[in-house]
Amino acid sequence: MASTLITVAPTGAETAKADCPALPTTLDELVETAKRCEAAGAAMIHIHIRDGEHRPTLDLGRLTDTVAAVRENTALIVQLSTGGAVTDPYEDRLRVLDAAPDSCSLTMGTVNFGDDVFMNPWPFVTQLFQLTQEREVVPEFELFDLGHVAALHRLLDKYGLPYGGRVHCDLVMGVPGGMPGTADALVAAVNALPGAVTSWSATGIGRTSLTVALAALAKGGNLRVGMEDTLTLAKGHPVTHNAELVERAAALATLAQRPPMSPDEARDLLNIKQR
Repeated sequence: MASTLITVAPTGAETAKADCPALPTTLDELVETAKRCEAAGAAMIHIHIRDGEHRPTLDLGRLTDTVAAVRENTALIVQLSTGGAVTDPYEDRLRVLDAAPDSCSLTMGTVNFGDDVFMNPWPFVTQLFQLTQEREVVPEFELFDLGHVAALHRLLDKYGLPYGGRVHCDLVMGVPGGMPGTADALVAAVNALPGAVTSWSATGIGRTSLTVALAALAKGGNLRVGMEDTLTLAKGHPVTHNAELVERAAALATLAQRPPMSPDEARDLLNIKQR
């Protein structure tokens, strides 16, 4: 039976801890979240970290400790964000790979991000991609609009396949400034993907989360959920733990007769080295 890769993105860099106390920002909270989300059906965790004041950081020591702690306590694929916060310098974002994650995000272009701009110029994209090849880290190509899909064609044509030989993408939908979180936009993006793509997932931001999840499952894709992207289960019902979002995604995937895959199955899908 076909199955579904569920990725949990528990923290992000945008929401303040003071505004959302349930957001896991300490290492202990993140490990507890990873364990509960694995039990609920997640196979991969997309990690942003915070400093002692709960502010976004790319501190290499904290990143390395986080990778080690999640690996010690779960079988999840550990994916670090190379996006960080919109203000992080490029050199710090490249240095994320020094923490030796299983996977990393790789955003395929610049995008307006609400009132900010998430900068990913072509020279940075190509440098990061070549570094993932050298370090044997499997990238997840983050696509915020159709221009990013076109950039992925360009990248693969010029620099070849990523480490492991598989091409996995995540459609990030519903960001103000990116493609909308609609079924029509998802179908357009998926139909434009390079032939080399072997798997893809989709993320719906905020109120688009359910629309995107249902459309992704109907189109044969995988799911990313988490408090980085969604803070409410429904209007007036805030998320109290990331596991609630994973549980809902797992239920939808099971209803679609594509139940959640295990971390080992996800490693096979993405051709990530077994630990």
